[in-house]
Amino acid sequence: MPDEPIDPTEIGETDAPPVAEKPYKIIFEANACIGAGKCAEVSDNWELSLETGIAQPRAYFIDESQLQENVRAAEVCPAKKDRGVIHVIDRETGAELAPDPEGDGTLSVEW
Repeated sequence: MPDEPIDPTEIGETDAPPVAEKPYKIIFEANACIGAGKCAEVSDNWELSLETGIAQPRAYFIDESQLQENVRAAEVCPAKKDRGVIHVIDRETGAELAPDPEGDGTLSVEW
């Protein structure tokens, strides 16, 4: 575990599209996915592999038109005792939009 909290604005930014095009990103804790498939039921961006039993997003960087379905996917994820393993991050502010279990916008990953 790092001493400093993970900065969500830095994860995956090396090859990212411009923030103006895709202002939100998905951070997915695949190692904690339990394969419930709830995300794929509510979002076209998510698919559940029957081979691996793990979900996967089709895109990690999304625009406004994809925001609500990905927020919903994060909210319905039952992994980590209903805290979820899908995180939707605002790339401009670095705030976690969903699931945001603490209600303070901080990244709730457990790596």
